[in-house]
Formats: sequence, C-alpha cells, structure tokens
Amino acid sequence: MTRAGVALAVVGGLVGATAYGARELLHRQAAQARRAIGKPLGEAAPSADRLYKKKYGTPVDLLVLGDSVAAGLGAEKPKQTLGGRLARGIAQQTGRSVRLRTAAVVGSESSMLAEQLATLPASYGPDVAIIIVGGNDVTHRVPVSESVRHLGEAIDELRARGAEVVVGTCPDLGALRPVPQPLRALGSRASRQLASAQRAEALGRGARVVSLAHVVGPFFITNPEEMFSLDRFHPSAHGYKRTAKAMLPSVLAALGIADDLPFGHHAPGEGRSG
Repeated sequence: MTRAGVALAVVGGLVGATAYGARELLHRQAAQARRAIGKPLGEAAPSADRLYKKKYGTPVDLLVLGDSVAAGLGAEKPKQTLGGRLARGIAQQTGRSVRLRTAAVVGSESSMLAEQLATLPASYGPDVAIIIVGGNDVTHRVPVSESVRHLGEAIDELRARGAEVVVGTCPDLGALRPVPQPLRALGSRASRQLASAQRAEALGRGARVVSLAHVVGPFFITNPEEMFSLDRFHPSAHGYKRTAKAMLPSVLAALGIADDLPFGHHAPGEGRSG
C-alpha cells in the first residue's frame, strides 16, 4: 500500500454521483488523511531474503510477491517481515530449511506483478508463492476487473513454473484510523469488493486463498496501537506476526502437509461465495 491510503479511493469513481458538498468534504478528508499518515517509514522494507534454518536441509523455495505488506514495510528487522515470519514458520512445521526470495515492491498495484515476475530467472520455480496485493489498486481507483486480470495472469505464470500459489486478499482499508468517516467506510467497501473478486479469480486459477479481512482484519480493528506501525497504516512487527500466523495454514496445505483449514481459508474447487 502507499501512504496516500484510502484518500484517493473515493475521489472520482467511488463517489460518482455524490453531491458537490459531499465531494468537497471527502476531498478535505483525503488531504487530512495524507497529512496524518505522512511517510515516516520511507519506501524500503528490510531485506529478509536468505536461507532460514540451513541445518535442516532440503530447502523449501518461498517466493513473496505484491505490495508493501508483502514486502514487509513497517517491520523493524528482516525477521519481522511477512516473508521472514512465514519462512521461519514453514521451517518449524516442516523440519526443512526455507530459501526466501522477495520480489514484492512497496507501492505496487496488481499490474506490477508482471514486472516482479520478470525479475526472476527463467529457470526459477518456487515451491510456493505468496501474493498480497490490492490496497494500491483501491486507492488509485483501478477497476476491479483490471486488477483481477493482472492477478490471474500472475497466478498462471507461477503455476506454469510449478509453484503452488497462496493469495492473501486485499486487507480491509476500513481499519485505517487516520482516515475519517465517511471516507473510511467507502474505502472499506471498495477493498472488500476487490477482495471478493480476487478470491473468485484466484480459486478459478487453481490458487489457494486467505481472506485477510476475515482472518486478521479484526485484530487490526480492535488493537490498532499494537498491530500498526508508527505510520498507523502499515503493519507493525506484531501485525506481521499475526498476519503470517493467519496465512500459514494455507501455505502448509499448499506444501501438502496440512488438510484442515480454518475459517477464512479457501481451497480450489470449493464454493466461491464464502
């Protein structure tokens, strides 16, 4: 996600027929949100790429694609990023080492997944790939159909490389406290609409899906001081810990070592309305 937050999501497309006075209010709230959020974290997440638990042997190749949440912006140390947390969780549960590669880029929209994939060697085929993207699509008013098309193309390429894919759907932007109402409610609605479309697209392409708004969103809403970093927009180290823990069951299922999936986890072939 970018620091502009939900602000841009409502200006234009989301407020189409809103009366002039209401539009002016939303514009003022957008500016207020941008000032409140600022950019205290910069644009570079800690680099967590390395071989985890080397002594375990027979490494799992883990790839992470997407936006600033996928990249780990807001974590103070590499091991606190989403990729770092997942790598250690996989190693603990499988008894295998994990080779992490992060291609996610801060500020990315779904259309940029192709560029991230293009940075990988042609021969590279991860065992499992994680994709978290969508927040910037909402804030930049990218049409849902366009967002999910790019997501689907990325899933197809990853599966062609032999990877199992786990998609974390767009987080609920309604959790962002620096964004005032009614702007926050409109952003929440837009992010949930995108998440629903992402879920259907990913399942249809053979990927596994974790609905982040369901499995971890409530923690961000009820415990914002603990879950968000100092910009109150990106996850903190604890927020990433919760997010990685929430995603791990589907990642383990993708590796063939877990069957029972908790609420908010979806496997290809199941009904898509959940």
